[in-house]
Amino acid sequence: MNTNAKLMKPSLDLLQACQQIQQKQLKVDDYLAQCIARAEQVESELKAFTARASLQELQRQSGTGPLMGIPVAVKDIIATKDFVTSNGSAIYKDFVPSEDAEIVKKIRSLGGVIFGKSVTTEFAWRHAGATTNPWNSAHTPGGSSSGSAAAVACGIVPLGLGSQTAGSIIRPASFCGVVGYKASFGSVPRKGVHPVSGSLDHIGFFTRSVADARFAFNLLRNTVIDEEDAIVLEELTQKPLSETLKNHKPRIGILKTPFDELLSQEQIKTVKIAESSLNASGVSTEEITLPQIYWDGIEALAVLMACEAAVVHEKHLEKFPDLLSLDMRELIEKGNACSVGNYIKAKNLQAKLRLSLAEYFQRFDAILAAPATGEAPKGLSFTGNPIFCSLWTFIGAPAIALPVTKSSNGLPLGIQLIGNYREDEKLLNIAQFAEECIKTAGGQS
Repeated sequence: MNTNAKLMKPSLDLLQACQQIQQKQLKVDDYLAQCIARAEQVESELKAFTARASLQELQRQSGTGPLMGIPVAVKDIIATKDFVTSNGSAIYKDFVPSEDAEIVKKIRSLGGVIFGKSVTTEFAWRHAGATTNPWNSAHTPGGSSSGSAAAVACGIVPLGLGSQTAGSIIRPASFCGVVGYKASFGSVPRKGVHPVSGSLDHIGFFTRSVADARFAFNLLRNTVIDEEDAIVLEELTQKPLSETLKNHKPRIGILKTPFDELLSQEQIKTVKIAESSLNASGVSTEEITLPQIYWDGIEALAVLMACEAAVVHEKHLEKFPDLLSLDMRELIEKGNACSVGNYIKAKNLQAKLRLSLAEYFQRFDAILAAPATGEAPKGLSFTGNPIFCSLWTFIGAPAIALPVTKSSNGLPLGIQLIGNYREDEKLLNIAQFAEECIKTAGGQS
């Protein structure tokens, strides 16, 4: 599967499929049959799914609503009552939940169908699954949401569900050359999703355009923030992009980090390509750095994740130690070694940074950063370093990955844009503007 042009032939995007179905220009049965055929064409090598519905099952599922007949890939830590939900672990190899996760219920209520369960790393942690990169099967698709990213990139489905606890949406989106959206913490339903770390887990989306990600988010988001204070979200307006930005060109901060020596030269060039594309459209850009207290958040993220994972997996370690990977056992061990004091410090830092981040968004509308160290690494055992995503997951700020160009090896390279906590619609507006700038400048080739 080495950059096969036939394989990567684009299919209908989410909004295109929705519009054609709603306008009766496309029959649901025909569209689902095309998606099945696409999966049959590539799945033997792609290995994006642990289970898939038959055409007859998909036809029976389809309902009415804005997602009528739209097939969705559901990451295999998200509960589905009609599929095994294995959580990427042999412990759950035959487990069928009694009810759907909240987000799956929403999809069905809007007329969507569950195409299948997409491959995840073990419990959405490091131990990789079988999925390969759509552009070159010798390379990782990223993790932990590997199957959903690959399935969308290959055109099997127009929408995939993923999760991110460090970098598990942004990184695979970048490696597979699709849009990956991680909304503000708590803004997408998590009930029925197997946890990694309750303080960090986000549910998000893979699509082939920003408009599609925005559409999915606005349909499937919570109406209240999923936190103890349950603050009601303001209704998101659907103003046209041109109206939103008509009298205001975005101000973008170009982030420099203490870890930039890890970036490949091609990734550095990709960020510059995106910056130049924005500048050509009149966008003001400025280099930005953050004080060390922010980067301390990455270590604090590791504390929260380990401590909370140790609690989540206590019974798994007790009953099924031989069925847990070394990666998972090491994470649990780190969590059990954490002190209560260090955990509380990490939680306090998270709250402090989430609040203080707003100061930077008084100067900038979004922050532009690398989504990963570079192209997808060769081999399937290592899914890539999440260090360029981790801070934004820790804070809970919205982030979106956009494809920009290809590496010399023909693998996707992209950027990520970060917004202020709970300002999702603003970030999506700017991301759509940036996407148009990149395309105008000849990117996303």
